[in-house]
Amino acid sequence: MKEYLIAGLFSFALSLLLCWVEIPLLKRLKAGQNILSYVEEHKSKSGTPTMGGLAFILSAATVCLCIYGLSDKPLYVSLAIGLGFMLVGFLDDFLKLKHRQNLGLKAYQKIIFQTAVALSASIYCYLDGLTVLYIPFTDICVQLGWGIIPLGVFVFLAAVNSVNLTDGLDGLAGNSCAAYFLCMGLLILCRSRLYAMSTLCFCLTGALLGYLVFNTNRASVFMGDTGSLSSGGFVACAGVFSGNLLYIAVIGLVFVLSSITVIVQVIYYKKTGKRVFLMAPIHHHFQKLGYSESKISYCYGLITLVLGVLSLLALL
Repeated sequence: MKEYLIAGLFSFALSLLLCWVEIPLLKRLKAGQNILSYVEEHKSKSGTPTMGGLAFILSAATVCLCIYGLSDKPLYVSLAIGLGFMLVGFLDDFLKLKHRQNLGLKAYQKIIFQTAVALSASIYCYLDGLTVLYIPFTDICVQLGWGIIPLGVFVFLAAVNSVNLTDGLDGLAGNSCAAYFLCMGLLILCRSRLYAMSTLCFCLTGALLGYLVFNTNRASVFMGDTGSLSSGGFVACAGVFSGNLLYIAVIGLVFVLSSITVIVQVIYYKKTGKRVFLMAPIHHHFQKLGYSESKISYCYGLITLVLGVLSLLALL
């Protein structure tokens, strides 16, 4: 475990350094976030630098490559997938900044790019034999065969967009993802024995903690789609490549809730003209009820950690 701790600490330190360097640079480039007009509580955040995801993603990737190089195939494919989603997010953030409004890539463009990356990852799983599926809280595992391709595409798209929806409050996505990667790294160690993938998870945990120093309320930088889409990609890679695909919805329950509450809100509003929640995703509902961003963020991280611990205890 000492090696994993050291990897996490190096990622934390590098992320801290890159954020410290990146934030003044983003300010000079006037790379400030445009806040949606209907989120009244966030009007004061307009102009806060975005694209902070570059710092923690590149930190984790750099440390992993320094340790393993290109010797571990699932690892470097995961890095390629994560960086692929980061590129999509970066392009979206860049267009938002260029046009000075909260509209980047069009919805169909995002889906096309995301599907291309997700399909590549799923085909890799099939070709490389990463088709096992562990059933949570049991010793049962099944072989999916070619079924990993459609299921993998669905999981990647769901994870990427769910994490993106969760990135709505200071520290929310960062806290949730850090807790997720910590628990998933331990789960992979216990169940799948993919040591390089575990290292990637611990590096992402450390890097996210370094980023959170600058992202907790009130945030000095946002991760942007650059960070949230890439984080979602790694969330999916860690689960799908290790056979722990179903654990994504267990440990990452808060990500699932973000998507479900948006879907429910949209469908119900179109049918009745009324809302189920004061605002969706549900973290905005809690904010409308008067809970602080820090409290919501803390609770999301704690819930993720508790679900992760319960998943690990079930293996004992």
